[in-house]
Amino acid sequence: MSLESTTVQDKLVETFGESVFQFNQEKDVFSFEVAADKITAVVLFLKNDPTLRFHFLTDICGVHYPDNAVERQFAVVYHMHNWYENKRIKIKAFINGETPEIKSLTTIFPGANWMERETYDFYGIIFTGHPQLKRILNMDEMVSHPMRKEFPMEDGGRTDKDDRFFGRTAFNG
Repeated sequence: MSLESTTVQDKLVETFGESVFQFNQEKDVFSFEVAADKITAVVLFLKNDPTLRFHFLTDICGVHYPDNAVERQFAVVYHMHNWYENKRIKIKAFINGETPEIKSLTTIFPGANWMERETYDFYGIIFTGHPQLKRILNMDEMVSHPMRKEFPMEDGGRTDKDDRFFGRTAFNG
């Protein structure tokens, strides 16, 4: 018998109540939101429950919503997979834009280490409890986080690029 989205939702609501909400089926991915302070408990439950068995953390990424209210300006998105039933889920936790922090999952999934470092590097989201939260792809000297919406798209002082080749002006060549 396959694992149904309604089973996942019912178990989550029964265990976490109003801390889990916004359940939605998007094609073959079941998604929901979780209160940020409950993320480790929810992920641990999804992993350890004998029916749910979401043993694989596929991805962690950040999203910046600068136009949202300050308490929902960033989201951390987690993708998990149950290989037994080939069921995928997406979990979204919104966090405060002034102090973007959420608990690290490295004690539950050691593979979260580099995913959290990448999210920190590009969005500036702090994963509390992370064993070595530092930049992973950008230079250590960099003071900004390039995936935030306020980060400039390109260096305005560059003279080595011809805007015509980037669709910015009409090309009559």
